[in-house]
Amino acid sequence: MVIEINFAGRFALCALAVWRIAHLLAKENGPWNLIARLRATLGSGVLGCLMDCFYSLSFLISLPVAVWMSGSRFLVPWLALSAVACLLERAMQGWHKNRRIIPVSKSFLDKVIEGA
Repeated sequence: MVIEINFAGRFALCALAVWRIAHLLAKENGPWNLIARLRATLGSGVLGCLMDCFYSLSFLISLPVAVWMSGSRFLVPWLALSAVACLLERAMQGWHKNRRIIPVSKSFLDKVIEGA
C-alpha cells in the first residue's frame, strides 16, 4: 500500500530531514564517533569550518532535497527548507536553555540500588 503525500507533507518531512542531517553533521559526534573523526580530519580549513556551521550545512543539504522535491522549480523550496531547518535549530537551542532538570531524590536512588 502506497500512501500519497501532498506537497506540504513532503515539504514538512524534507525540512525535518534537512534539520536532522545538518544537526548531526554540525553538533553531534555521530555513531562510533564517525562525524567527530571526520570533523577532526578536515581540520580548520574551509571544509572543517563548514562542518561547524549549522546554517551553511542546512543551506547546502537542502539543495539536493529541494531539487528532488520540486524538479526545475527548486529555488524557493531550497531557501524555504533551509529556513525551516534554521528555525528548528533556533527553537531547539531555546528549548535546551529553558529546560529544567528535576533532580531525583537520593532516597529514590538508594531504593533503586538496593532493589526495593
